[in-house]
Amino acid sequence: MSKKDNGGLTVIFAYLNEKNRPYSAQDVFNNLQKQHGLGKTAQFAEVSEADLKAIDSRISDLSTQVHAISQGCRQLDAELKELNSSLTTEEMMSEIQELKAECSGYRERLEKIKSATNHVTPEQKEMVYKERHLYVKEWKKRKRLASDMMGSILEGYPKTKKQFLEEVGVETDEDCKVTMPST
Repeated sequence: MSKKDNGGLTVIFAYLNEKNRPYSAQDVFNNLQKQHGLGKTAQFAEVSEADLKAIDSRISDLSTQVHAISQGCRQLDAELKELNSSLTTEEMMSEIQELKAECSGYRERLEKIKSATNHVTPEQKEMVYKERHLYVKEWKKRKRLASDMMGSILEGYPKTKKQFLEEVGVETDEDCKVTMPST
């Protein structure tokens, strides 16, 4: 039977009509292979080694082209993503106007500060820091003394510390939401 011939299809069709029952492709192949020489590749033409090498070469060339095009697509996608995330011209102009307004506000503020006559000298600043340090140190000392006294009183006191503070009328730093500054 010729490989270009459609006789394989007519033989299979005639066989199925004759048997009039369902067969899988494998069953049809097994039953007709011996009688008619039909194989699974009966419809394919023979290919020479030179043709196979030419096809392999073409596949290699096309694979290289696909890789190059895919890489180009990835670069274009990255560029598109970058452009989509950047500001448009209108948004950029709006942003520039906002920044200019903010900048002019800072300039005005700077001019006010420069024109002010009540500047603090470094000596005055140092004196204020020394006084602050002295006051914080005294605060800590007095807080520790008060805490020690309350501790001594509470040793013999029958109620809780909270009840004692309420009876005596003492307000703690925590009650007034005051935190001691660091020295």
